[in-house]
Amino acid sequence: MNERAVRRVLVVEDDDAMAAALRDGFELEGYDVRVERDGEAGLAAIREDPPDVVLLDVMLPRKSGLDVLKELRSEGAEVPILMLTAKGQEIDKVLGLKLGADDYVTKPFGFLELIARVEALLRRTGRRKKSAGEFVFGDVRVDMARQAVWKGQEPLDLSPREFELLRYLIEHRGKVVRRDELLDAVWGYDRAPLTRTIDVHVAKLRRKVEDDPGNPAFIVTVHRVGYRFLG
Repeated sequence: MNERAVRRVLVVEDDDAMAAALRDGFELEGYDVRVERDGEAGLAAIREDPPDVVLLDVMLPRKSGLDVLKELRSEGAEVPILMLTAKGQEIDKVLGLKLGADDYVTKPFGFLELIARVEALLRRTGRRKKSAGEFVFGDVRVDMARQAVWKGQEPLDLSPREFELLRYLIEHRGKVVRRDELLDAVWGYDRAPLTRTIDVHVAKLRRKVEDDPGNPAFIVTVHRVGYRFLG
């Protein structure tokens, strides 16, 4: 059986034409599609039966997409979420990524681009689910299955993005990982619009896991290229 035939996508979109187009497109690609038209209904659907991926519009009646995202991530929900934003909503894109969105596309978009991003997102989350066991470096312990991290006896509060960044660096330890590679693997961008994003997240991660963030022992910078994990 084609693997995509069992994939379930939830579309949370209040525009009738857009919702219908997305339903038709994903069904033609072999996906099982559910559509909800407002934020409250979308949130209830995810809580009731989490799909493989969520397409979540930012502007929704009853509860905004950003509020839905915030509630889900605060509850620990790990369902992959791709935000649909209107042209000019740059602040919403940035806020969505900070709140834990896995990717976004800007309307109007081509369906081929959207399906490519969804499939890339599903590949990343599939790899994440396969990551199991624990990894220890210094006094830091990483539980891959539970996506939990401790430094000494204290639990660390890592965002979903920070954990995914750490996981990817650990899985490629010893190797130089380029910034554009991290953007593609962790953020899902097929090009590198904001390489500074990587540096900001690495700096935050270092402050949490390194004894001396200014002189890191584990997440080291490779000048003009990217990073190397020395665990």
